[in-house]
Amino acid sequence: MYRTHFGLTRHPFPQDLPAEELFAFDAFKEMEARLQHLLKLHGMGLFTGEPGSGKTTVCRKVLTALHPGQYRVLYIANSTGNVPDLYKSIAWELGLTPERSRAALHRCIKHEVSRLCQESRLKPVVVIDEAHLLRSDVMEELRLLTNYEFDSADRLCLIFVGHSELRRRLTMSTHEALSQRITVRFHLAGISKEETGPYLRHLLHLAGTETPLFEPAALEAIHQAGSGLPRRINLLAHYALTAAAHDKGKMANADHVRLAMAECA
Repeated sequence: MYRTHFGLTRHPFPQDLPAEELFAFDAFKEMEARLQHLLKLHGMGLFTGEPGSGKTTVCRKVLTALHPGQYRVLYIANSTGNVPDLYKSIAWELGLTPERSRAALHRCIKHEVSRLCQESRLKPVVVIDEAHLLRSDVMEELRLLTNYEFDSADRLCLIFVGHSELRRRLTMSTHEALSQRITVRFHLAGISKEETGPYLRHLLHLAGTETPLFEPAALEAIHQAGSGLPRRINLLAHYALTAAAHDKGKMANADHVRLAMAECA
């Protein structure tokens, strides 16, 4: 509805923007730098953030830019299963035929990681998304997977990506050994108040307009209600423009944002 009203050429708040169109807010750039540092260290990293903060988006940007002749990225999204389930997911990503037993899976994965490093000169990178859902025994198994002869030279880069609660879990004594192996940690805070306006202008520019569509009070209300989280900011902005178009207004105001908050509740 509001695309026609405001003369937009496309939906301004898509869920998945191409990497080259992403808005690099300060926390985004910091997490990107930390990820790149971890990849050089080839160790274990922990990246957390609230739902909708953009942590998976940052990972996607960094990892898709890696040279396929230097890195082998294994993305594991199913984090709710048991140890054999995790091993099967990693085996499939490595192109292996999953073995039946847990021990055989463990052995095959370690052998393939060594082969990739030594023969193919590839650096394996395992990304565990939604890692806050991992069972405790699975987290310990992941530590063991990186622990055998790798102490002198890490061969498997392991990246945990999850909600804030994952940081709290790793402070528990049961996960002390895993926590000690994490070399890079970062919590993605989101978009600052000062960045909210430029962020929305960037998205509107991609959608075909340079015309400001949010009053200053609306921008402040969107930031406060969205808590700096890109996904929630996008949703609030979408409903605010919908309300503004319904009123045949030229810009979204604070009242339109309040209506948007009710839609998002």
